[in-house]
Amino acid sequence: MSVECAICGKKPLKAAKLSFSHKHNVYRQTPNLQTVKINDNGTIKRVKVCTSCLRAGKVQRAV
Repeated sequence: MSVECAICGKKPLKAAKLSFSHKHNVYRQTPNLQTVKINDNGTIKRVKVCTSCLRAGKVQRAV
C-alpha cells in the first residue's frame, strides 16, 4: 500500500534527528492518513486522505 494522500499527494519526508554530538539519524516522517469513504461523482470509494485535507473540506465524505 502506498503512503500517499489521494487528494493532495502528500508523501513521506526524510528528516534527520540531530543529537548533541551532531550524529545524524535519518528517519521518515509519514503524513497522518485516514482511510475514509468518499463520494466521487456518485460512486462511493474508500481512499486514504490526510487529515489536513479532511479538515479543509476538500473531500465530501459518504454517509
